[in-house]
Order: sequence, then structure tokens, then C-alpha cells
Amino acid sequence: MKRLTGMDAMGPDKVHVEGAFDQPYAIPNYRIEGYLTDLDMPIGFWRSVGNSVNAFMHDCFLDEMAHAAGADPLAFRLELMRGAHAPSAGTLEAVAEMSGWSGTPPEGTGRGVAFAWSFGTPVAQVVEVAREERGIRIARAWIAADPGLVLDPGNFEAQLVGGMVYGLSAAAFEEITFDGGRVVQQNFPDYEALRLHTAPETEVQLLQSNPHMGGAGEPGTPPAMPALANALYDLTGKRARELPLSKSFDLLV
Repeated sequence: MKRLTGMDAMGPDKVHVEGAFDQPYAIPNYRIEGYLTDLDMPIGFWRSVGNSVNAFMHDCFLDEMAHAAGADPLAFRLELMRGAHAPSAGTLEAVAEMSGWSGTPPEGTGRGVAFAWSFGTPVAQVVEVAREERGIRIARAWIAADPGLVLDPGNFEAQLVGGMVYGLSAAAFEEITFDGGRVVQQNFPDYEALRLHTAPETEVQLLQSNPHMGGAGEPGTPPAMPALANALYDLTGKRARELPLSKSFDLLV
């Protein structure tokens, strides 16, 4: 807040830890701390604000814990969530059913699950990647969300898909670099995003058990990045710790 307004936040500056401190998991020993560092360039909010990068780190770490425990990644999350927030748990159950989640994806594919609660709406996503001759394709995706009462289902589905594609684009390809103190990327020709031929076939399910109406425009973005990274780990056994993921994997452009 101080960077953007010149004034200190009134109380804890939760913006830079949202998407991590507020997730609906019943973890008994759980602490989130955020540390700000001085930067030489101006920065601003990105779509889904703090939830974007924090959901990536938070959910990928949950995925690592699931594998370390020898547990199914989706069941691991669900076990920690059921007693904390029923609508959130419902999205994981729904996305498992939609995707036919079994923990053992078809030959030559990898699947990753991710969850994030943001702007009052819990969203669970499963992303499937497939190894092809030219590289790795982001093949399919499933989204389950529970925003409470849905007034315009078509628009809400479009927002979720658009938010997911926005997050997948950032995770897969997008990067800002500098040369001589100037930004190199000027527009889409040198700032790669998912296109029609690289976007996944997507299915959306809207649940309406949440007692509070949540947001539509931003909640689809936070789970997209970890779902893709977790799917790539499932396919390759390699855990990426740097974005964009195209630095670590041969993703189709």
C-alpha cells in the first residue's frame, strides 16, 4: 500500500499475503509471514492482486507436501479442507468428478490439481498436459467454482475461463525483461500468451452452496499457475521453481 499510495496500511498490509494467509485449510500449525523488499522499478496490481503469486507458491508447496506424504494430491487437500469450509471442499469434489481424477493419468499425460479461495469464491482446477513430438501441450482443464448465487451463468463461466487462460499464459510464457534500463517487451509479438491452438479444452461447473456471493472476474486466475506446474511435475518428475515455466519445460507455442 505504501508503494502505491505513499501511506502505510492501517494495520497489517494483508494485500501482499492474501492467497496464503486466508486459505480454508484446517492446518493446526500454520503461519504466514510476508516481507517487502525495495525495488528499483515501479510495480502495480496484477489480476487477482496478491492472490496470484501467493496462490502459486502456497498450492505448489501443498502439492510437495502431498507427494512427500505419499498421498494423492487431491485427497490430501480435501482431507485438510473438509472440516474448515464445506463450499471449498465441494469444489475439489466436483473437479475430481468432472475430470475423472484417479491419481493415475493416461499414458503420456500428467495432471495437476490446485485450489485457491479469493474474492469470496473458492475455485478448484485440474490441468492436464500431454507430451507430443514437438513438446508439451496444455491439453485439457476443468474448473469448479462456488460463488453462491449465480445471476448470469454464461458470463460467469467466461470470466473463469478467461481468468484461467490469463494465469496459464503468465505461468507458461510471459516475462518482462530489461535492457539498458528499458523494458524489452512492447506488445503481444514479444510477450507470448496462450492462443486458440495452445489453449486447453475446458469444462466449467458452477456450484451454488456458498452462503455469500463471491467475485467472478479474478478468482479463476490464482489456481491456474499451480495447477499447470503441478501437472508438469506429474508428467516429468521435475519441480519447477522459476517462472515462466517455459524456462524449465519445452511447452508448445
